[in-house]
Amino acid sequence: MPGGRLTQQERQQIALGLADGLAYAEIARRLDRPTSTITREVMRNGGPAAYRADLAHRATERRTHRRRRTALPGPHAPVQAHGRDPEAVREYEEIFTTLLMQSGLPKMMARVLTCLFITDAGSLTASELAQHLQVSPASISKAIAFLESQGLVRRERDERRRERYVADGDVWYQSTIASARANIQLAETARQGVAVLGRHTPAAARLENIARFVDFIGESITRAAEQAREILHSGPDTPSEGTVGPKSDRG
Repeated sequence: MPGGRLTQQERQQIALGLADGLAYAEIARRLDRPTSTITREVMRNGGPAAYRADLAHRATERRTHRRRRTALPGPHAPVQAHGRDPEAVREYEEIFTTLLMQSGLPKMMARVLTCLFITDAGSLTASELAQHLQVSPASISKAIAFLESQGLVRRERDERRRERYVADGDVWYQSTIASARANIQLAETARQGVAVLGRHTPAAARLENIARFVDFIGESITRAAEQAREILHSGPDTPSEGTVGPKSDRG
């Protein structure tokens, strides 16, 4: 974070700002911090309704202690490919997870989805996810079930018949289409209320406006998703060996 990590006093100011209903940007301005720093701090420590400065500070200290213990490479330490900075990767993973949480995903689901997005392999097994996130297989199973229900993850079998979880471009398309279908259902339900409440009543007019708005948005999302899929997926799924960049000198 620019200017160093948040202090306990700054976290207390964040808690007071949230209690006063201030936006993240306003809290950030008062602390002379980036808005992304405040957003990430709040979202990974319970969200705006449950944020507590003392708990957030202790949680940060625990995370820092864990990182120090795993900083030195050991026999089970993951090797970062392509010369990546492990600390930068961890920080980016937290940023992406926070963004997904801010969009409405529960924390564990956001962590799993981020792992799938940033892995070079393009897919992970339940045991790989559990090992990376240091959580139980049951937590992974619950998260995958939720993500699958939202169309964000699909399952496939590898050559060893292991079940792998994939979050690729087509899964994102399927999730967008599923969201559009949910909008259609919302519009239909709103129009049912028009008949129940009386077509010429203020409540019915409000529901009809909701239905029209959602209809328009749903149609626009579906059309954009179809166009994006056609354009972006018109070529091969993976680049050829000659297009990924300079080859390694190693034989």
